[in-house]
Amino acid sequence: MKHRSIAIDGPSGAGKTTIAKMLADELGFILVDTGAMYRAVGLFVCRAGADPSDESAVTGLLEQIDLRVEYDQDRAQHVFLNGEDVSREIRLPEISMYASAVSALRPVRTFLLSPQRTMAANYDVIMDGRDIGTVILPDADVKVFLTASAEVRARRRFEQLKESGQDPVWEDVLNDLIKRDEADSTRDLAPLKPAEDSITVDTSYLDLDQSKEAVMAVVRQKLEQ
Repeated sequence: MKHRSIAIDGPSGAGKTTIAKMLADELGFILVDTGAMYRAVGLFVCRAGADPSDESAVTGLLEQIDLRVEYDQDRAQHVFLNGEDVSREIRLPEISMYASAVSALRPVRTFLLSPQRTMAANYDVIMDGRDIGTVILPDADVKVFLTASAEVRARRRFEQLKESGQDPVWEDVLNDLIKRDEADSTRDLAPLKPAEDSITVDTSYLDLDQSKEAVMAVVRQKLEQ
């Protein structure tokens, strides 16, 4: 039986993971947050004190990484780095730039590509990231490019950090997001961009439920074709 796959791409803070989880719960699909995998690698590099843009240094660290993605009874994804659940640590603002830097390195992308594609081959999946529809799952049944204005995305990230007990600075959150957008969209390897056959959904003026329904409408239309 051929498994179905849904690719959701878009910039940081667009709500990809939240909406992907809602869709996965409703459809009964497995959610694969690829961005969390890059964040985990970035966290390891950060802890090792290495330069995340130094390909040689980062490549040398990959063999020390045991990365697992597991799901609890509520279908929530947990990322384990060498046996440690780092699901919260990888969301810290400073790890975002590490994740962006290591994700621009070919050895890192090669390191993560096989497990990502294997999950899509074995399960019905929703996979979100920045190059799912263009690189990782170019034959996905549904491709969505989810976006919103930088200010809206930064506000969402700011509130998310506050709710998690952190004390973020608004200007820092916005500036980090703008820098992340620039780094992701201009990198030579697998830059952030919509796949030619993707459907763009802008959620700048939509609340969470409206955003989810807008994406679900696209998914239903594509899967019923």
